[in-house]
Amino acid sequence: MADHLEPRIEDQISAWRAYVSRPEAIDGRDVDELEDHLRGQIDRLAASGLDADESFLVAVKRLGGLDDLSREFAREHSDRLWKQLMIPGESRAPRTGGLVLAVGLAVAAALAIKIPALFGIRFGEDGDFYARFAALLVLPFLATYFLVRRRASVPTIAMVGVPFAIAAVVMAVYPFAPDGATLVLAATHVAVALWIVTGIAYVDGRVRSSRSRMDFIRFTGEWLVYLALIALGGGVLVALTMGVFSAISLDAEWFVEEFMVPCGVAGAVVISAWLVEAKQSVIENIAPVLTKLFTPLFTLLLLAFIVAGFLQGSLVDGGETEAFGQRDLLILFDIVLVVVVGLLLYALSAREPLAPPSLFDRLQLVMVVAALVVDIMVLVAMIGRIAEWGASPNKLASLGLNVILFANLAGAAWLQLRFTMRRAPFERLERWQTGFLPVYLAWASIVVVAFPPLFAFA
Repeated sequence: MADHLEPRIEDQISAWRAYVSRPEAIDGRDVDELEDHLRGQIDRLAASGLDADESFLVAVKRLGGLDDLSREFAREHSDRLWKQLMIPGESRAPRTGGLVLAVGLAVAAALAIKIPALFGIRFGEDGDFYARFAALLVLPFLATYFLVRRRASVPTIAMVGVPFAIAAVVMAVYPFAPDGATLVLAATHVAVALWIVTGIAYVDGRVRSSRSRMDFIRFTGEWLVYLALIALGGGVLVALTMGVFSAISLDAEWFVEEFMVPCGVAGAVVISAWLVEAKQSVIENIAPVLTKLFTPLFTLLLLAFIVAGFLQGSLVDGGETEAFGQRDLLILFDIVLVVVVGLLLYALSAREPLAPPSLFDRLQLVMVVAALVVDIMVLVAMIGRIAEWGASPNKLASLGLNVILFANLAGAAWLQLRFTMRRAPFERLERWQTGFLPVYLAWASIVVVAFPPLFAFA
């Protein structure tokens, strides 16, 4: 038996071994024995005339007949080619079911947005109420869609339902000041936290699985694309509605503002999720293209910011203009850094895990390093603002986010470098990125629960 096969097959065997050698799965000595069987099968199949890839696929299938862990490996790595061999009879057709459920829940979400109107609370006028409860009025229906579609167990339902209940109590009980900073922070962070909790429903409670987390990240990117497409179509519909009614001297503005926009947005949240699941083969051709288009553009933006920062000199020599310490600019580049992390996450989710490093991977490394430098510049500016003007909820929330982004980007840069140099498997980079989902959830929860009382709900 050959001790070493070609690098591509060695990578595939390493991925298989990493799965079956998890501590809770199987003893290390058993993994060695299974690997010997696997390599022996590959050698015999290669000797019979199959090429290396075919030999590996057939060998894994044959081993799967003897070992349930190999079958689970194929099932969890559902985007891998060998799933078709390991799980025979599974339909390859797009998942087009669930339309009735999705439409019903979308209508329910639209109605939920309008229920406050029965109590005199109007969309667009009572901003504080919708800041508190907008996410809680819509996201439960999306979570319900996934729980029903996955036939979720009681523990999974509890994992999803309890955080929603806690968030509802916190947002209802806290005495936020009208239009206060802590209200805005809590509203934005509760939406982030509940979106990640909705991911628990999406992955059917498999929160410890790196692949399941990456599946949710992939879903999030595809969902955003569909939501944007629906928003574009909705914008055209709104314009036509206003134009048609204006032509016959009727004012439709109240109808658009009170019904079309809020109900349409609430329903689109659920319908976009259904579209992702039902039309997966279509969107998978769109989202990776968008990622490859915007990665070089954002890389250029970050590099331009770095050059401008050093030429302007406010962070280097204490220049008088202090442009890079301005609040609005810091917020803007916080958004840019979050988008960069999103691009990196989605690029990883759309990548073939066993493919060798490519030119695009090296471009991503440049983008991540540039983002890391920008994050350091922003952190320096933020610390300077806090030292000069004192702490505030907005400043501390931004500082905390940038510290997390720094840790995320630093680890990603190191692992991306090692991967492009072929010194670390892609799986380690993937695990690092998906491992930060709980960190973002924890920080969002802290901002929602702890910041308002710490700053007297101001």
